Amino acid sequence: MELIPRRNFLKTLLAGLPAFALDWDSFPRKTRKEAQEGYDAVIIGAGLGGLSCAAALARQGFKPLVLEQHRIPGGYATAFKRPGGFVFDASLHSTTVGERNGVANLIPGFPEIEDITFVPHKTLYRAIFPEHDIRVPHKDVEGYIKLLQKHFPREAQGIAALFQDMRRYMEDINKLSSAGDQVDMSRFPRDFPMLFKNFNRTWGAMMSEHITDAKLQAIVSALWGYFGLPPSRLASLYYAMPTLGYLTEGGYYPIGTSQKISDALMGFIRKRGGEVKLRTRVERILVKDHAAYGVKTKDGAEYRGRVVVSNANAYDTFHSMMDEREFLKKYLARMDTFTTSLSSFQIWLGLKQDLVREVGIEDTEVFFYPGYDVEADYKNQMEARVESGGFGLTLYDNLYPGYSPKGKNTLNIIFLQGYDPWKKYEADYFKGNKDAYRAEKERMADILIQQVEKTLMPGLSQAIEVKEIATPLTNVRFTSNYRGAIYGWDQTVANSMPRRLGQTTPIKNLYLSGAWTQPGGGYGACLPSGLQCFGEIMKAWQAG
Repeated sequence: MELIPRRNFLKTLLAGLPAFALDWDSFPRKTRKEAQEGYDAVIIGAGLGGLSCAAALARQGFKPLVLEQHRIPGGYATAFKRPGGFVFDASLHSTTVGERNGVANLIPGFPEIEDITFVPHKTLYRAIFPEHDIRVPHKDVEGYIKLLQKHFPREAQGIAALFQDMRRYMEDINKLSSAGDQVDMSRFPRDFPMLFKNFNRTWGAMMSEHITDAKLQAIVSALWGYFGLPPSRLASLYYAMPTLGYLTEGGYYPIGTSQKISDALMGFIRKRGGEVKLRTRVERILVKDHAAYGVKTKDGAEYRGRVVVSNANAYDTFHSMMDEREFLKKYLARMDTFTTSLSSFQIWLGLKQDLVREVGIEDTEVFFYPGYDVEADYKNQMEARVESGGFGLTLYDNLYPGYSPKGKNTLNIIFLQGYDPWKKYEADYFKGNKDAYRAEKERMADILIQQVEKTLMPGLSQAIEVKEIATPLTNVRFTSNYRGAIYGWDQTVANSMPRRLGQTTPIKNLYLSGAWTQPGGGYGACLPSGLQCFGEIMKAWQAG
């Protein structure tokens, strides 16, 4: 995909940034009496992007209707129970949280939500490589820099310079966001030098400018799995900014699993007059004269609204939920240039003993890498070669006491995967013929469990009471995400802010929210995507 020329890029970026900082008083409000007649918005999907958009509308007195296929809200931000008293989080390991009065309990955009308690990771994360075992300190960037310099003294200057560039990158973004449209474009390279320099670069290019040791590059890029691409393909914006924010603001986990976040947003919507209907699958977006006016569900019911917001995956939104291919020819051609993000293979284990305490492991988030070749790791994940790759391990009982039943443990093993290795099982899987599929997922799970047992937790296999396994096909089943993607489109330079699909679409009154649109994938991006979507709707309504 051809990159946008710098000047045009910067103009587009200027237009997109203010949506991150919503001024609630600047938006119209609707009285409760006015909101009783019909729906102002019909929202497809109760993922975090759909929920945050609906919650913003409800906050202003508008009446949103959220339709969700699953029996619980949240998309990937959900949890499930299993015998033995175990509760497994579908996806969340760690996230950043806003603070108020020194307490990290603020859901971005919704200060009224106060009933979620977040606990910090004592160590932000641990990255284990063949010759290096790095424990990254929580909310201590300088401490992390010194730790890296201790391991790589010859690269000390480059390490400091890289993090200084990351800070300046963030400062430029914040400065630009605050400036709004009051920017002298002729002075842009001088006033925003780090943004001007890096917006068209990969993280690999930005990093390599300052550090050359391949082992150090792998260690500094240890969080690449959070974004789904290796440094050579991942946009600098999607690694430098979130990673520095994570190191600065820290990592947290909600007591009660990620389901607490989704349930709180659903409760917020309902309390303010909006509706959330679960077990309701939308199959069609109703369009007339290239304008959306409602949706049709699997059971034949129709719901109409002033706008339709799709928190469903963008591919199916335009390819199978409407018949507008000729009208959308250019839009779809652009989408065809995008690649889909990695999916995931996950194992949830409930242990019948407190093995974590017995072994003496105190970490919560561990990444194990068999080598320093990130590109090879990515290829192994794309091809689902679990025997050649590493793993991610989350030990939830080290986050807070009482996560598991007394004397037991809950843990998660994750290995990101491409969808293609599972495609051969797809047809039979959805017909209920799962023998070959089950054999393959058990084979992979056994390999990963043995790896964890060998490297960190001796005795793990014998301690298992409950085991659940999810593959990319499981992701499709429960979220309907195209190819089981967990981050939407790949977050490449060619598909990063502001080139990523926006919240507005060529179909009038049809908007997008969630990982497939701006700003990107992950908890920290999906919640803002719903707020940006709300902002675009308000802009259109205010314009008449």
